[in-house]
Amino acid sequence: MSTEPPPEDDPFKKRSTEPPLPPYGSPPPGEPPPPGPGTSPEGGAYAGGGRPPGSEAPYGGDPYGGAPPGPGGGPGNPYGDQFGAADPLAGMPPLANRFKRLVARIIDALLVSIPVTAIFKAAMWDWDPENWNDGRSTSLGIIIAVVYFVYEGLMLTKRGQTVGKMVMHIRVAMLENGAIPQGSPGWTRAAVYNLPQVVPCCGFLFWLVNVLWCTWDMPYHQCIHDKAAKTVVVSTVQ
Repeated sequence: MSTEPPPEDDPFKKRSTEPPLPPYGSPPPGEPPPPGPGTSPEGGAYAGGGRPPGSEAPYGGDPYGGAPPGPGGGPGNPYGDQFGAADPLAGMPPLANRFKRLVARIIDALLVSIPVTAIFKAAMWDWDPENWNDGRSTSLGIIIAVVYFVYEGLMLTKRGQTVGKMVMHIRVAMLENGAIPQGSPGWTRAAVYNLPQVVPCCGFLFWLVNVLWCTWDMPYHQCIHDKAAKTVVVSTVQ
């Protein structure tokens, strides 16, 4: 009788009836696998499949309009792409009409320049406003720009509207969440629009490019002062 153990490939070798032990580090049988990266014990990514903390939606909804549309941006999404990106304008109030923005600026400019010019002329009784070679005309332009800066900064930080914007039913809002541009954003926007005008020659050129920028900017129709303050101009008519 042989005492040698049977070979491993022996078909008549007695097989163990106990289940094999799991590999080291694996969960015991019958238990679910541990949650992977980005999931919570309550289930789903970021506790129930919600978005990660800090990604609150602007304007009271999902980030510019909820779930992404299908490939190509989906219906009504002029800015979608082949990857199915959501429309960045979804969830925002309608953007302000460019013509209304221009009329609002004209109203504000008249509201500031007419009384300032009248006061300046009264103080300089021998001043000829048609004589642009006179240094006093340059001084008047600087004064108007500074007064307009203070006027616009105060109005934007208080209510997001100047008088001209109230008349045209438009307002300035933070691009991130639609809030009034209180504090630094409102003053930054007013400064970038008004103060470069006091710089001779190139100041006017910058001002012109600034105000025209919204005519080709997409998708938010921002001027340079909007980009500097991270604001957008929207309609108040619902």
